Amino acid sequence: MVDLHSQYLKIKPEVDNAIQSVMDSTAFINGPEVKAFAIEMANYLGVKHVVPCGNGTDALQVAMMAHNLKPGDEVITSDFTFIATVEVIGLLGLKPVLVDVDPQTFNLDPEAVRKAITPKTKAIVPVHLFGQPAHMDSIMQIAQDHNLFVIEDTAQALGADYTFSSGEVMKAGTIGHSGCTSFFPSKNLGAFGDAGAVFTNDDDLAASLQSVVNHGMTVRYYHDRLGVNSRLDSIQAAILRIKLRHLDEYNQARKEAAAFYYKAFSNEPLLTTPYCSKESSHIYHQYTLLLDKKINRDKLRNYLSENKIPSMIYYPVPLHLQKAYASLGYRKGDFPVTEDLCNRVLSLPMHSEMDKLQLEYITDHILQYLKR
Repeated sequence: MVDLHSQYLKIKPEVDNAIQSVMDSTAFINGPEVKAFAIEMANYLGVKHVVPCGNGTDALQVAMMAHNLKPGDEVITSDFTFIATVEVIGLLGLKPVLVDVDPQTFNLDPEAVRKAITPKTKAIVPVHLFGQPAHMDSIMQIAQDHNLFVIEDTAQALGADYTFSSGEVMKAGTIGHSGCTSFFPSKNLGAFGDAGAVFTNDDDLAASLQSVVNHGMTVRYYHDRLGVNSRLDSIQAAILRIKLRHLDEYNQARKEAAAFYYKAFSNEPLLTTPYCSKESSHIYHQYTLLLDKKINRDKLRNYLSENKIPSMIYYPVPLHLQKAYASLGYRKGDFPVTEDLCNRVLSLPMHSEMDKLQLEYITDHILQYLKR
């Protein structure tokens, strides 16, 4: 699904030198590379503050802690996302409130959000799924109307743009009160291990975030609040600094691979290709097809596997039907769009190193299968 080795080889001298520099300095925790990365990431995003942390899941937890969400508070988020989005809500004693998604973008349905708000609602977590920002115009308006925090889950859309109805353009993750991301190796901007960050334009929130990631300290050994140990190590920061310089290049390569897929499948009625909304750019963290109900997805995947073509299902089970969240009381049929997507989506290989021969091989085999 990704080719991290080829990507590494293209920047090997830069990365190796960066790693060696950290080794020589022995400033492994909160070293100069971490501070430099935070500044460079903030400049890229056009945001005032970037607070690095240990991973993307921690980023979500740290943001919720810094926003002072309390046990029992309700947090609205998507039913169609990776488990980490709701996992941290439960870990903090908050209540996940799941809502259905838009059938075209697969992102949070603003009207479903509005209907789910109660007096206990304190925050909305829109997930910018597969590389395309959610409809932030509507979500920010809903949050303003109800005095709610917006915490963006930007793990799959770092570098994507969102254009407001006013014409203003902002990067995904910089629109809400805070934005969270993961630098897991397979992400568009991936480290060589776990890593994450939180973004904000709020000075006070940034100070709280800095405190939370470092055991609740503001001054060494003086702990003003509950915190965690979630720091980005200097080697990962050094690698991310190098790769950040190539992020737009990586995203453009993904767009070009996606354009090949779109053209190849344009006349195939059994496949629905990813929808691109007018207000959002799409950076294709995943290229996810929606299969016609006539297609047996498992048989197609087996055929692809036999021909050495990987594929993935993101995600096979809706969050509301996961055993870990049975206590929330949701039932099958509560979120029909998500349930339908989980039965019909299929993601194809998508990364910055794909070439024409690979793309032709993948698309030709899929089209041949559909003609059977």
